[in-house]
Amino acid sequence: MLIIAGLGNPGAKYAGNRHNIGFMALDAIHRKNPFSPWSKKFKAEISEGELAGEKVLLVKPQTFMNLSGEAVGEAMRFYKLAPKDIVAIYDELDLAPGKARIKVGGGHGGHNGIKSLDAHCGKDYRRLRLGIGHPGVKELVTHHVLGDFAKVDHTWLDPLLDELALNAAMLVRGEDSQLMNKLVLVTGGKPEAEAAPAKKPAAQSHIRPARNHVQPKILPASGPMAEMLKKLLGGKDE
Repeated sequence: MLIIAGLGNPGAKYAGNRHNIGFMALDAIHRKNPFSPWSKKFKAEISEGELAGEKVLLVKPQTFMNLSGEAVGEAMRFYKLAPKDIVAIYDELDLAPGKARIKVGGGHGGHNGIKSLDAHCGKDYRRLRLGIGHPGVKELVTHHVLGDFAKVDHTWLDPLLDELALNAAMLVRGEDSQLMNKLVLVTGGKPEAEAAPAKKPAAQSHIRPARNHVQPKILPASGPMAEMLKKLLGGKDE
């Protein structure tokens, strides 16, 4: 079983906030996949379904962001799961808008929701960070994260969330790099995997000169030079 937890703040007041991109991601997954209607349990809104042949629980904590770990931790313990069975989806200031990164463990980066998950669930869960960009100065961070996405943001936000939802089964199968490539493509970027083959010609070309550098030496078969070489190399006339 896998818990996919989206982080955000409950209520209409916060629904369109950048800080609520985790909730938005879960709503998209819920819309585009066969999940049960939302219900309330574990201090959260939850929905059960199946992806890639495995049971999945969607969890949207209703404790407000700073206490997100209470809800996720309660669900984890109820189902006797480990941190490795959790994927947390949340906003990331230090990623450009539309960028996505996933990893296991790591620091909280000042994110209060992640601090709470670390405290209640341990640190070794998978973290899917969705970039919302940084306003540039620390004083504007609170206004930025608690501000709504602008209309222009939806040119990358909607395709990003839709692609994530359509490929949510990859999270269950652990196909993290493939999923990241899909998210990069849909937001107009270039998959990281495409850059790797470019290094191969350089590796091959430095071998080729080495092979061409050593040429076989052809010795004369007859004439004065041949006689001299025979004497130097110890050859004998037949």
